[in-house]
Amino acid sequence: MTRKNPRIEEVDEQDIEAGDGPKSWAAGIPGVLHSMMPAVEHMGLDRTRRTVLKMNQKDGFDCPSCAWPDPHHRKAFEFCENGAKAVTWEATPVVIASHFWAEHSVSELRSRSEYWLGMQGRLTEPVHKPAGEDHYRPVSWDEAIRIIGTKLKSLDSPDHAAFYTSGRTSNEAAFLYQLFVRGYGTNNLPDCSNMCHESSGWAMGQTIGIGKATVSFDDYAMADLIIIMGQNPGTNHPRMLTELEACKENGGRIVAVNPLPEAGLRRYKNPQKVKGIVGHGTQIADQFLQIRIGGDMALLQAVSKRVLDAEARNPGTVLDHAFLAEHCEGLEELTKHLAELDERAVLEATGLRTEDIDELADRYLKAERVIITWAMGLTQQKKAVATIKEIINLLLLRGNIGKPGAGASPIRGHSNVQGDRTMGIWEQMPQSFMEALGNEFGFEPPREHGTDAVETINRMRDGGIKVFMALGGNLVAAISDTHAAEAAMEQTEMTVQISTKLNRSHTVTGAEALILPTMGRTEIDIQESGPQFVSVEDTVCAVHPSWGSVEPVSHTLLSEPAIVSLLGKEVVGNRINADWDGFEKNYDLIRDHISRVVAGCEDYNERIRQEGGFILANGPRDSRTFPTPTGKAVLTVNELEHIERPVGTLILQSIRSHDQFNTTIYGHDDRYRGIKKGRHVVFVNPEDIAELGLADGQYVDIRGEYQDGVERMVRKFRLVSYPTARGCAAAYYPESNVLVPLNHTAEGSNTPVSKAVIVRLEPSPDQTPDAAERVTPGAAQAR
Repeated sequence: MTRKNPRIEEVDEQDIEAGDGPKSWAAGIPGVLHSMMPAVEHMGLDRTRRTVLKMNQKDGFDCPSCAWPDPHHRKAFEFCENGAKAVTWEATPVVIASHFWAEHSVSELRSRSEYWLGMQGRLTEPVHKPAGEDHYRPVSWDEAIRIIGTKLKSLDSPDHAAFYTSGRTSNEAAFLYQLFVRGYGTNNLPDCSNMCHESSGWAMGQTIGIGKATVSFDDYAMADLIIIMGQNPGTNHPRMLTELEACKENGGRIVAVNPLPEAGLRRYKNPQKVKGIVGHGTQIADQFLQIRIGGDMALLQAVSKRVLDAEARNPGTVLDHAFLAEHCEGLEELTKHLAELDERAVLEATGLRTEDIDELADRYLKAERVIITWAMGLTQQKKAVATIKEIINLLLLRGNIGKPGAGASPIRGHSNVQGDRTMGIWEQMPQSFMEALGNEFGFEPPREHGTDAVETINRMRDGGIKVFMALGGNLVAAISDTHAAEAAMEQTEMTVQISTKLNRSHTVTGAEALILPTMGRTEIDIQESGPQFVSVEDTVCAVHPSWGSVEPVSHTLLSEPAIVSLLGKEVVGNRINADWDGFEKNYDLIRDHISRVVAGCEDYNERIRQEGGFILANGPRDSRTFPTPTGKAVLTVNELEHIERPVGTLILQSIRSHDQFNTTIYGHDDRYRGIKKGRHVVFVNPEDIAELGLADGQYVDIRGEYQDGVERMVRKFRLVSYPTARGCAAAYYPESNVLVPLNHTAEGSNTPVSKAVIVRLEPSPDQTPDAAERVTPGAAQAR
């Protein structure tokens, strides 16, 4: 089963190459080559065939990368470049041998990069780092579960533990995990949503009553206009480009709103079509608004004002009055508020011209069916919740919710992050869910809200959380304020990571630490009752099954549902009416409980076995019903706030490279932005570089400008001249996370504000490349 380790092409970042700026198109034959060549090299031809070609197929497994939905009529190659990379990363037959742990101390592993750690191969046996020691050592499953159980049962309060979840976890594992945690007695259930689309959930929940997309998969091709905001589909969810292409072919128009020009927003070469191979491809954006970071709310208000002004000039012809009267409230207050909007403030906040905004407004007014779609470029701002409320305002004005080809569409960037929330992974689940859970399992769930990701770090730092457990993910690398997060994690008494491969969080531990290896989504899962499957929910509320297609890399691996069942049996036992042994043997038993606890999941086992699964009910989308307190959608009034940028500073946003998925680093290139052999770069507009007295190619230190007594700095980043919006800069995460103060969060959602960081660039003292200081992650210093 095992193969020789593939080449680990680590780089010293001394010879970073920067090309001529952003590429003019995405995908095409290069995308195919960058998908398949690493897969064949790392997995071999047969394993590649049985994984990559099974991905997103009706009898295969769901892509472990993004949550983009699957089409009704699937092609043989229903995967993208980053999906293939994600599968290659997970399904590699390379495994970590037992002697690895004696050869590498935790301290040494901590000095390694994320890339190096992941390239060591799959984890196959539980390991334990006792308190006072610097090495993990293999232990049996029974011993690992006993150690964890003993520790959890010794805590003075269940609230002294926190239980994190990654978005790749299946519905079945997520439901069991939250049951185990609540049966234990706490709602401390931070998850990756806290750091990505929490702002979307808050804004949409308060305005339309549901924090999920109000569109179906088919709506994209039917739209007259799609507005893409703060989103880079070419890298983060490339399969979306196919539906954008379908929109264009059907006569629709697309507007991109982003501080950075991205290849996938410019032109798409579909490798499954002749014109994508030998032709020019499809132009994606008909209009590109290169907005300043933080200016999205001002732009949306300005467009809504123009819509209201058009109605005032021609009463009864612009707004959807019937829809507004029957389904909405707040129009009068919004109209009065936007009448006072200062156009000069809008232009300053956005960096756009009046003509640019007029053109967007004209496109919106001419379109009968409009989708607005967004990602973390919007959700990780201080005013993120208010900004997304403005999206809802604009859509509601012309009835663009609850009709074909129209709606609000947050794009989840992790495979099942939406399903995890549906299954109860949230520190603030509604009382209706808690009552159903308690009735089903015969116990009284805790009702006090638990901690989210930022609150968890704060409480670990202060000694209030002593045990941290993670079902997947890499919280230390993903969360803001890297050094604060690491110091907090080290304050705990025990950390437990349930993982497929090594990552940074395994090297930053509590006094005692365990790693529990788990099967991946690509692997065949056979339990006592026979072969098992799991289910996931995509970004448009479609729930479908996922079947592994290759043998597990080791017979010692357990599935996530099995691991959680063992923990539940050890820690919670019969304090609740849960058949922990049965859950491990047969996942249908888990789904039977889901059908009686989770609203919309009735008859789960029957419906999930239908071809293609089923679609969860969505009132705003399906029937223009809004589960708000008044039963109506709410047009809201939001006060505009401009990001202040002191002289000599820039507004920095963190971004993902094309050779990366979340904190997983597949390589050191970003071919769509012309970067090779390194990640320690900062992209800055050439006019800003000149104004700051710096030069392209120069090494700079990046200093965070916050008056909280903490100096946050990353050293020796190569300055790259790039067509960003003026006054803005961009750097890769997790390397730039150290610059984001932990409590610098979005109002309402508490999401880290990683897209609006005030920084100052300073020439590094020594400009010679061999003096570059490299400390994982990001050569960061905090004093």
